Amino acid sequence: MSIRLSIVEDDEPTRRILADVVRSAPDLELLSDYGETSHAIEFLPRDKPDVVLMDINLRGSTGVELVRHLKPLMPGAQFLMFTVYEDSDHIFAALAAGATGYLLKDASREDLLAAIHQIASGGSPMSSSIARRVVSSFAEVPKPAPGVDELSPREQSVLSLLTKGYLYKEIAEQLGISGPTVNTYIRRIYEKLQVHSRSQAIAKYLKQSV
Repeated sequence: MSIRLSIVEDDEPTRRILADVVRSAPDLELLSDYGETSHAIEFLPRDKPDVVLMDINLRGSTGVELVRHLKPLMPGAQFLMFTVYEDSDHIFAALAAGATGYLLKDASREDLLAAIHQIASGGSPMSSSIARRVVSSFAEVPKPAPGVDELSPREQSVLSLLTKGYLYKEIAEQLGISGPTVNTYIRRIYEKLQVHSRSQAIAKYLKQSV
C-alpha cells in the first residue's frame, strides 16, 4: 500500500523539488502540496494524508502553529518537520505541538525518503544533530531539583502553554496578559526550575509529568 503524503512549503522551487522526490518513489503517493497556510488549514483535513511534510518558516503563520491546529483534526496523520531551524526552542515547540519527526533541509534525498517511511511505520525520524540536542536537553535537567508543583497556578499555566508549543504572543492572548508579563512569568519559571531555556523547562515538565 502506498504512503499518502502532502507537502506544506511556501518556497515554490523547494516545493517543486519535494514533489518530484515524492513522485519518483514508487510506494509514495503525493496527494497535495500547499504554499499558502490558509489553503493547508482548509484542505489538509479533507486530503487525509498519512504523512505531512511541514516547513516551519511559512508566510502568515508557522509550521508549528499549523501542526498544533491540524493535529486534533487529523489524529492519524504524522507530521514531519522539514526545516533549516536546528535550535532547541523550535525543536521542542514542534514536538510539543504534535510533530513526530524533525528533519533538516540539508538531508539527502535518500534520508528524506527513509524518514518518510520511518514516520509512516510509527517511528520518530530526526536528523542526527537534532536527536543529539533532544537527548542532551533531557540529560541537562536533573529531576530531583525544584519541581513543577512549586510553581504558582499562573506560572503552571504559562509553562503548560509553552509545552504545547505556544509562542509568547499566543500565551499572552490565551491568558489575557501583556507580552512583558509573559516574559516575567517565564523568567520566574526558569529561576524556580533552575533551568536556562525553554527546551530545558519543557524537558523538566515532561519528565515530572511521567
